Amino acid sequence: SIRIISAASPSTIILSTHKLLRIFNLLPYTMAFALSSSSSLVARVQFKQRATRTFRASNGNVMKTVASAKPMWLPGAKSPEYLDGSLPGDYGFDPLGLGKDPASLARVREAELIHSRWCMLAVTGMISVEALGFGDWISAPLQETQTYFGQEVPIPSGALIAIEFLAMAFLEAKRNDETDPEKRCYPGGPFDPLGYSKNPESFEMMKKKEIANGRLAMLATLGFFIQGATTGTTPLANLAEHIADPWTVSVARNATALPW
Repeated sequence: SIRIISAASPSTIILSTHKLLRIFNLLPYTMAFALSSSSSLVARVQFKQRATRTFRASNGNVMKTVASAKPMWLPGAKSPEYLDGSLPGDYGFDPLGLGKDPASLARVREAELIHSRWCMLAVTGMISVEALGFGDWISAPLQETQTYFGQEVPIPSGALIAIEFLAMAFLEAKRNDETDPEKRCYPGGPFDPLGYSKNPESFEMMKKKEIANGRLAMLATLGFFIQGATTGTTPLANLAEHIADPWTVSVARNATALPW
């Protein structure tokens, strides 16, 4: 899209000190809603890299046009040449240059996608088990008898870990047999039971949604681990304590999170 640059000054948004304090108090606790209500908690703002071109109109006036390019992670940031917008979720962010080599770019793209999927499952499990009253993710590994949504698992913990390890090793070995880099990330078939990949347009949209939610889930999982280490309790328990007393229970009052 092309538009004429306006000379009008931008509007200014002023937040009161009270609102700012409220926002900072809520920061460490909002991750608990990562999957349950992400649309209401995450303001999706996309900054676009724009190219400016100057030309002279027929009446002699000099005019400037701004052509929209791909969305960027930071206003005014310049996207690396190798990030051309063809990959889902490409916002030109690669400060360490990990994708300069095409083989490396394919590898880190696959790794990000796999980690995203695991973290989406992890956040779902951490939240749902606690919300349904079947324990929590911090105390679960310490139990002598393992349960699954309240049902006792008739396998010792050591044997259960061994079974999971062997199953994961087998599945990863089968996945690594695939040489097509696209199929390694999106195998389709039984892994697409709803047939999202049949429509190319909706398939591309679902790719973007998956990586966006996956990145949010990776941050949420990291937040849950840090939250558990600093408070000793679980996400929903922390959230309930903060809602009950927001000015006392916050990151600003946590001596472990802010030791100074």
